[in-house]
Amino acid sequence: MAKKNEASALIVSLLVTLGLIGAGAWLFFRQGNVNLGGLLSGNGSTEQANDPSTTGGTQGNAGTTSDALVSVSTFSAVPDIPSGLFNYGGSTTWAPIRGAVDPIIQSTHPQFQIRYTDPVGQPPGSSIGIQMLLDGQLGFSQSSVPLTDENYQQAQQRGFTLAQVPVAIEGIAIAVNPDLPVPGLTLDQLRNIYTGQTTNWSEVGGPNLPIVPISRSDVGGTVEFFISSVLGDAPFGDNVQQAVNTTQALRQLAESPGAIYYGSAPEVVPQCTIKPIPIGREPNTLVAPYQEPLIPPSQCPNQRNQINLEAFQSGDYPITRTLFVIIKQNGQTEQQAGETYANMMRTEEAAEALTSLGFVPLQ
Repeated sequence: MAKKNEASALIVSLLVTLGLIGAGAWLFFRQGNVNLGGLLSGNGSTEQANDPSTTGGTQGNAGTTSDALVSVSTFSAVPDIPSGLFNYGGSTTWAPIRGAVDPIIQSTHPQFQIRYTDPVGQPPGSSIGIQMLLDGQLGFSQSSVPLTDENYQQAQQRGFTLAQVPVAIEGIAIAVNPDLPVPGLTLDQLRNIYTGQTTNWSEVGGPNLPIVPISRSDVGGTVEFFISSVLGDAPFGDNVQQAVNTTQALRQLAESPGAIYYGSAPEVVPQCTIKPIPIGREPNTLVAPYQEPLIPPSQCPNQRNQINLEAFQSGDYPITRTLFVIIKQNGQTEQQAGETYANMMRTEEAAEALTSLGFVPLQ
């Protein structure tokens, strides 16, 4: 009898202990706001949760768009479409994407009206678009540069948070005059050219010809990215010529034997009047932004150089960046509009359009 009582007491004690552990675990997950469903389903990961590219950023802002992102194949399958007219703006790199995708969105969801809005008195760009979003002029924005700590802080001061959703990878192509006999450049050589330390092509294996570096004059996302990622935040050299846009820059490139220019690969690589060149981290690792072999201008436009998407996706090509949809997290229809657009840009239907345009889709 004594042994039976001891056994019963042990069982009761064990059950009480398990109950206390279970209650403690329930409180931990509830107060820690842990999404058990996401963890169990495999939809979330520690890496993604801590990645500012899919959350509210480095400032620890509450609320992320990761819970609002869905995985569907077509625009028509995206849920919770808001009704109304929503202004958006930002990156000029997104222009071909807007031209291809927006008409399909409008025909699929006519109640979700989106309108690209230019800034007043200054050229459009990623940073300008983000500022317009912060100032309440846009419902969401498109960017070719990631959000900064200053962006997050400004949003917090205005009573909301920001999130960036990655949707595509883009390469930055380097192009020269088609008659210039240069096999390619390393990142160091490219940096030295644009900071004014290298001024003649003979210094990098080319002919005895002055280098004419060209850059867009507006401070947009592409210029900001190039200065930060390629030049290491060093200023341009005094010999860098300015062009209003890529169209003018490519014209200057074709007319000047020693010219060089950088720009969005989808805008540069297929052009007939210039020559994109391979770029590498080291001299023996040059990678072309086009699919080899190079198609000469004499065969263009019957044939055009195609984007080397595989090298962009793998990271073998050394100058790539991510394109983002920037969302205002304020609990209003603006947030819903941004999340809707981001979800559409991550569909298989959008992926096909992005690939055809020369971008690597992210889903």
